[in-house]
Amino acid sequence: MHRRSALILPIAALAAPRIAAAQGAWAASRTITLVVPFAAGGPNDIVARLVAPHLQQALGQTVVVENRPGATGAIAARHVAALPPDGHALIVAASGTMTINPAVMQRPGYDPEKDFAPVTLAMSVPNMLVVHKDVPARTVAETIEWLKREDGRASYSSGGVGSTEQLGMELFLRATGTQATHVPFPGGAPAVTAMIQGTVQCSILNAATVRPHVASGALRGIAIAMPRRFAPLPDVPTMTEAGFPQVVSASWSAFLAPAATPAPAIARLHETITAALRQPEVTQRLTAAGFTIDASTPEELGRTISTELARWKRVVAEAGIQMN
Repeated sequence: MHRRSALILPIAALAAPRIAAAQGAWAASRTITLVVPFAAGGPNDIVARLVAPHLQQALGQTVVVENRPGATGAIAARHVAALPPDGHALIVAASGTMTINPAVMQRPGYDPEKDFAPVTLAMSVPNMLVVHKDVPARTVAETIEWLKREDGRASYSSGGVGSTEQLGMELFLRATGTQATHVPFPGGAPAVTAMIQGTVQCSILNAATVRPHVASGALRGIAIAMPRRFAPLPDVPTMTEAGFPQVVSASWSAFLAPAATPAPAIARLHETITAALRQPEVTQRLTAAGFTIDASTPEELGRTISTELARWKRVVAEAGIQMN
């Protein structure tokens, strides 16, 4: 018996690293669900449906996209946060769901930092300060002068209370010591329409959405609310260039899993999702719409959420914004 054990032990020792590696790996064992917090057709839905077939091929399991709209993403966030943390369900969240809802809602029902495990920041698009074509301003400095002359009579549109558009504009107004009246709309599209019609005079809106109207001359692009310029409109300067680097506002989409999802599952999901985002047909479709492919690390996404959550909580408190 002792001799047999002596012969077996070296073989077991050689096999141990392979066994440990196998135990540390993760493979999908059933259908994977990508939960989108909004109706079909929006940016989050588009990126989820572009990524899904590549995940299905890479992971060898069916991948379905499930739309759970409502409460600016809070309904879907609560749902995913309560699911088993086994790597088979992800939320394709918007920036507002993760960094604004917790700031403006009294009881959002989830904590973006405690209830989710970041996987990757998928794509982003900056917001842009725009004015109606009849507003006598072509630069940030001239816009500030115009707002001061208006003395609170100017108005701005947004896609709703607590939207990135509203908070971005409030950040700009506070940074420049100016005033304007908020006119919320049920979504970004009617907010842009109000700008074109002259119902409101200025706004910070999604750059991809307003790009064709800036190109046509219906609206005037003043500044991009991000440190880098927006490639589809390269002649529009940034807020940083205008001397206001603190005015940062963007919309993004990200993949997150329920908290406590094992690290090997997060690593595998990150690997497959970022590879999908880099597929030529995916990249072409998203960049053509004005999005930047980020494909970040989980750690980078975690830092983005923490930084923006702190910023928007401060803006919300200063502006007295609250969503019922």
